[in-house]
Amino acid sequence: MGQRLEELPLFPLHTVLFPYAQLQLHVFEDRYREMVRHCLQYDLPFGVVLIRSGQEVGGSAEPYMVGTAVRIVSVHTYDDGKMDVRVLGERRFRVRKLDESHPYLTGFVEPVVELEIDDGPRADALLGRARECVESYIEVYFAKFDVRVAKIKLPNDPTALSFVVANFLQIDNLDKQRMLETTDTLDRLEDMIPILERHIEDAKSPAYFRLSKEHLSEWIHPN
Repeated sequence: MGQRLEELPLFPLHTVLFPYAQLQLHVFEDRYREMVRHCLQYDLPFGVVLIRSGQEVGGSAEPYMVGTAVRIVSVHTYDDGKMDVRVLGERRFRVRKLDESHPYLTGFVEPVVELEIDDGPRADALLGRARECVESYIEVYFAKFDVRVAKIKLPNDPTALSFVVANFLQIDNLDKQRMLETTDTLDRLEDMIPILERHIEDAKSPAYFRLSKEHLSEWIHPN
C-alpha cells in the first residue's frame, strides 16, 4: 500500500524558502487571508512553493513541485483585514497532485527524504570548508562596520547547516530551487562552497555586497 498523501494549502511565491529559515509575508488577497485563518484555526502548516509560471497576485500560478512546509509564527491583522504573517520553514515536500477546487491552491504531498551522510574524508572536508566560508563571510561583512563578531551560531547538523547557508546566498531562484530539490547534503554543500568563496570576495567591495545585518542577526553575538 502506498504512503498516504498529506493535504497541504499552497502559497506560490517568486521566492524559495528553505527549512529553518523565516519569511515575512504581507497577505492582502482574500483567498490567502482565508488560507491563513484556516491554518490558524486548525493549527496547520501551509506550503511555500516557487512559481514556475503565472502571477503571484491575482490569477493562477503553476508551482514547482518541491517546496517547504511552514509553520505560522506570528500574525498581525490590520483594520482592513490585511495581514503581516511571519512563518518558519520546517520541512520539504513534493507535490503529487494539485487541487484547484478551493479559493487557494492545495497540494497532496509527500515528504522529501534526505539521503544519509556517509562519514569519511569528503564529508569532513566539505563540512569544515563550508563552516570556514560562512564564518569568513560574516566576519568580512561586519568588519566594514568596525564590529567584531564574538561568536557565530551555526547548526551542528550538516543538513540544517546546508539549508541555513543556502537561504541567504545571493543566487537566482532557479539555483536555490535546485538546492532545495537536492537530496544529498554533501552535494548541496559542494555546490555552495564556490558560491560562498565568491561572496567573500564580493563582500570586500561594498558596491557588490547585498547582505543586511538583520539577515544575520539570529546567528551572531557581536561585541
